[in-house]
Amino acid sequence: MRVIGVIPARFGSTRFPGKPLAEIGGKSMIMRVVSQANKCKLFSQVVVATDDARIYDHVTGFGAHAVMTSMDHPSGTDRCLEAVELTDPSAELVVNIQGDEPFVNPSQLEALIMAMHEPGSQIGTLAIRISSTEVLSDFNKVKVVMDAHGRALYFSRFPIPFRKGIPQEQWLMHGDYYKHLGLYAYRTAILRRICELPPSSLELSESLEQLRWLQAGFSVHVALTDVETPAVDTPEDLQKILKSGGFVS
Repeated sequence: MRVIGVIPARFGSTRFPGKPLAEIGGKSMIMRVVSQANKCKLFSQVVVATDDARIYDHVTGFGAHAVMTSMDHPSGTDRCLEAVELTDPSAELVVNIQGDEPFVNPSQLEALIMAMHEPGSQIGTLAIRISSTEVLSDFNKVKVVMDAHGRALYFSRFPIPFRKGIPQEQWLMHGDYYKHLGLYAYRTAILRRICELPPSSLELSESLEQLRWLQAGFSVHVALTDVETPAVDTPEDLQKILKSGGFVS
């Protein structure tokens, strides 16, 4: 199976302009993402999909593969599709690797790819068990519930499932809760189909693109991992990582 890893990398982030080129311990963020992705031996190739010549020149300058994509894509998913069409349209599987995950672990990528060997798999993603009430209650942390076969039933910013008659601070004592991690794998044919879908009512309600796919009837298989790495959404996130010094140079 040919598997292509795509790293969408925009320059014009609202919360952190120029984020892919931000330096972490002497290396740019995008260089770190590419380096980590290349450690996963299941990829046929890894490509950065950008809309900015500065990122393109930087990536190709350190010897990685990049393609220029449209500035008009509404999401990283659409940018992934264009990158695949430009690079390897016959690849069977596409993995969307977030460009703000400079410490993404190869084991996470391997678990995601292996999950796509499940019969009938269309889309795959990752989740990790929640162990703190703080995370469970945080509306910025997306939760997921699955069926008995590991397929997502719903994603929500709210803690799900609800525990009737039990104080929320005790919910973790009465069952397992899972936080969604934003890595995705798609069958290439499925990626083409979901990029044709208009935004759905559930997606607009929770501001979660994956609900568009569920509402349209696509299956999302959720693989579990015990590895979570820090993402960089804002300059403040970057400062926390730099102060911690918890990265390999």
